[in-house]
Amino acid sequence: MNFKGVLFDLDGTLVNSLEDIANAMNSVLSHYNYPTHTLADYKSFTGKGILSLVQVALPKTARDEKTVTSCHQQFLEIYSENCTVNTKPYDGIVALLDELKARQLKLAVFSNKADHFTKKIVETLMPGYFNSVAGLKIEAYKKPNPLVALQICEQLNIKPEETIYVGDTNVDMQTATNATMYGVGVLWGFRSKEELIENGAKQTLNHPLDLLQSL
Repeated sequence: MNFKGVLFDLDGTLVNSLEDIANAMNSVLSHYNYPTHTLADYKSFTGKGILSLVQVALPKTARDEKTVTSCHQQFLEIYSENCTVNTKPYDGIVALLDELKARQLKLAVFSNKADHFTKKIVETLMPGYFNSVAGLKIEAYKKPNPLVALQICEQLNIKPEETIYVGDTNVDMQTATNATMYGVGVLWGFRSKEELIENGAKQTLNHPLDLLQSL
């Protein structure tokens, strides 16, 4: 296949953001005297957007609308000030992006993270690489809904079947399938190889530069 573009997930794929996410959410939980969680716990909490993260992090007895809304707002305030404190690109990501740009592929980011956080992290840590960066603006359009992914392809003038979708969760692989893209799962992220394959990954990567073998 002659691929012309690569669409990346953000958290767990391009950047390791787990510590900043966990610190922000645990600060919220501590404020309300709720139990906090480990980094390992947050690996399973991420991938479906911030609202979902807040809901699953709260105790089951505290998931009423008022509490979720209040905790969600507090998380946004804390995370806004701290979303790039410990977050960094994974080893090999910048080298991969350099090579993909040199090969003149169209590059984009599509995340279930709120749009302004997605753009802030990409612009701060990986400026100048991407032709399009999109985070979540409308809850109904979050992955695995393929709508935004397809809009990105249209914007970049590439066909979905000419596009590799790279991600680290079941939701990412489902998005790739729904958008008729070539789904590639990464093993340095937040989920297991088994989960990625079960949800449609065409292949998995142990290191970012392994992606070059698919081009």
